[in-house]
Amino acid sequence: MWTAKYLKEAISDLKKLDPSVQKIVLAGIMRVAQNPLPQSEGGYGKPLGKKGGRNLTGFFKIKYRGIAIRVVYSLVREKQVFNIIAMSERGENHCYDLASRRRQIYKEKLFEDEF
Repeated sequence: MWTAKYLKEAISDLKKLDPSVQKIVLAGIMRVAQNPLPQSEGGYGKPLGKKGGRNLTGFFKIKYRGIAIRVVYSLVREKQVFNIIAMSERGENHCYDLASRRRQIYKEKLFEDEF
């Protein structure tokens, strides 16, 4: 089981969601904690890359189809930690914009155990 760590901004993102949606999102994160590695390595992670002027290479997403929520995270493989970067409704790629802005702020710290 991997450990999920949250940026303080991601905690704020979570609090903005409806309480019933929060439960679903947290349950999904717990499921992914079993194996957040990329799907190509047998995990749940869906890799992101460069798209629409955003560079999210090295980040992964969790999709919640029924509630149209996205969660973006990074991995710290040697510590078995995955860092939750952003979460929001799917519309207009908002979650990916948040993740891109936070990457610019935190830089490579998002791939480390402490940020």
